[in-house]
Amino acid sequence: MLHERYYVEKEKQEKLLSKKNVKSDFYNGTFDRYENPVLTREHIPLTWRYDLDINTNPYFMERLGINAVMNSGAIELNGKYYLVARIEGNDRKSFFGVAESDNGIDNFRFWDYPILLEDICPEETNVYDMRLTKHEDGYIYGVFCSESKDTSVNDLSAAVAAAGIVRTRDLKNWERLPNLVTLHSPQQRNVVLHPEFVDGKYAFYTRPMDDFIETGSGGGIGFGLCEDITHAVIDEEKMTSLRKYHTITEAKNGAGATPIKTEKGWIHIAHGVRNTAAGLRYVIYAFATDLKDPSKVIAEPSGLLIGPRGEERVGDVCNVVFTNGAIANEKGEVFIYYASSDTRMHVAATTMEKLMDYVFNTPQDPGRSVECVAQRCDFIKKNLEILEREAK
Repeated sequence: MLHERYYVEKEKQEKLLSKKNVKSDFYNGTFDRYENPVLTREHIPLTWRYDLDINTNPYFMERLGINAVMNSGAIELNGKYYLVARIEGNDRKSFFGVAESDNGIDNFRFWDYPILLEDICPEETNVYDMRLTKHEDGYIYGVFCSESKDTSVNDLSAAVAAAGIVRTRDLKNWERLPNLVTLHSPQQRNVVLHPEFVDGKYAFYTRPMDDFIETGSGGGIGFGLCEDITHAVIDEEKMTSLRKYHTITEAKNGAGATPIKTEKGWIHIAHGVRNTAAGLRYVIYAFATDLKDPSKVIAEPSGLLIGPRGEERVGDVCNVVFTNGAIANEKGEVFIYYASSDTRMHVAATTMEKLMDYVFNTPQDPGRSVECVAQRCDFIKKNLEILEREAK
């Protein structure tokens, strides 16, 4: 016998899971926003949160609560769309769960069980933010943050971040590989595996860090090669997208989704961070690298691609959007999955043509206010001349 409240909550959840998502009235010509988040804590199955045994849970209390669903890796397989979401329990521990949708826009439903990783790192306390890469070697790789306590200092909040690696062929059976080792960077977060071999080696986009929060001497997004992914070691990192003063990447930046291959170059959708009086502000930006040399930046549009708006600005960590998953399908559609304020998941939809137009034709940031105004004045002059011609 089930508690009567189970049926109430189940009906509420079914309405949420079945709800059709529609485009919002937001417009910038580059991408469409959708009105509803694609994943929230309310999407988590009741069986993950409630003890359904009326004898041990007579008041139908949530025994293992969920605080947030965010920062999802994304992949398309056999015509279906999958998000490997970071799920944060009320206990602050994060773990991964697979949610499936037929169209990538709505009706995402979690599989029966979360992902139980092999326990090969006894010191590991937390895992989060998995990037998914379909690699040309035939495997799907997940690269994520493996967090451990920093025992070298007497500070309960001090942590050490490393890049964990798993691989699978079906998103159900996962093989845990040893963590990535970068010989010249003490910590790593936001690591992404490139989908193709480079010079016969596995290629990673890294973020060199001096400690858990601050990038310190880390200059931006790095790039490194390794011979053997089953014992991945990078002995040299060169920089790609750099941090720059008085830009959206001033405080730090990091790789986001697995890069998307186009005829003109690899398109990267990353995140940039700057300091404000209200704290750190995370936004999403894009750039492109060379097809033959993926470490070489060849296009860098000015400013942000996606910034937090409206209700997206409110949550556990306010004023944040973050991505670690995007899908480009065979129809030329591109879905960018992003979290807002470390709380919920959204989708932005565009096309390959629009994304390429944005990345390769949007002007670059000149770097100084006076030059930015001159750039904008030239832009305005051209438009006023067009309007004047149209009026004749």
